[in-house]
Amino acid sequence: MRTINLADVTAKIKEMFIDACENIPQNVLDTIKDAEKQEESPLGKEVLGKIIENDLLAREKHLPICQDTGVAVVYLTIGSEVTFTGDIYEAVNEGVRQAYTEGYLRKSVVRHPLDRVNTKDNTPAIVHVKVVPGDTFRIDVAPKGGGSENMSVVKMLIPADGVEGIKKLVIDTVFNAGGKPCPPVIVGIGIGGNFEKCALMAKEALFREIDDRSPDPLACKLEEELKEEINKLGVGPMGFGGRITCLAVKVNVYPCHIASLPVAINIQCHAARHKSCTL
Repeated sequence: MRTINLADVTAKIKEMFIDACENIPQNVLDTIKDAEKQEESPLGKEVLGKIIENDLLAREKHLPICQDTGVAVVYLTIGSEVTFTGDIYEAVNEGVRQAYTEGYLRKSVVRHPLDRVNTKDNTPAIVHVKVVPGDTFRIDVAPKGGGSENMSVVKMLIPADGVEGIKKLVIDTVFNAGGKPCPPVIVGIGIGGNFEKCALMAKEALFREIDDRSPDPLACKLEEELKEEINKLGVGPMGFGGRITCLAVKVNVYPCHIASLPVAINIQCHAARHKSCTL
């Protein structure tokens, strides 16, 4: 068995959230730069230029890319041969607490959805755990902003809706979102499983690298087709019109019931903030 010191987990969580809020992933920045070259609308091109300038200034001056530093989403992949020196959930939340208070990140979490009192430290985090064989321990984090999250959808389609029904749902969702999720967006899609499984897959899809492709040939084909169709909508950068509405589409799939076709769409803003590490 391998024992993980929870003080190391807390320190790493703190570091990762501050880093994610200040430093856009290089491959995402490169994708936005490519989008600026492809954009045909003068206003859209200008907006993409301002996004790039903002991201570089945030990196240089160690400031958040966006004022909405999000809800803390944490995925823990834990080997079955790993143990901890205490409560892993408390260690994660302490890391989030330190990141958002000492890192001067905006605290956006309220203690109850009805009384709306701010927790003042952005806890609790939303933590997902996956157990795998071996002694590995991986942490993936994302500060997920409210503007893009609010535009997300779960819909229980039926098998007769088929691929065309899925496409219509995705395209309508992105079009109706307009500029609210700060396009150009990354669209995470979960297809299959059941009500909660498809939503988890859609969230997990946003942790994939922006330039990867699904290993599933049907999902890969759907990713390409949806990106092309979304970029014909004319929503454009920040909703001001243009060719580039979407930077990437990520589709994750899972087996499902014969009577069901669950689909979840989780939209991410252009910053695609996330970080990963292995301890």
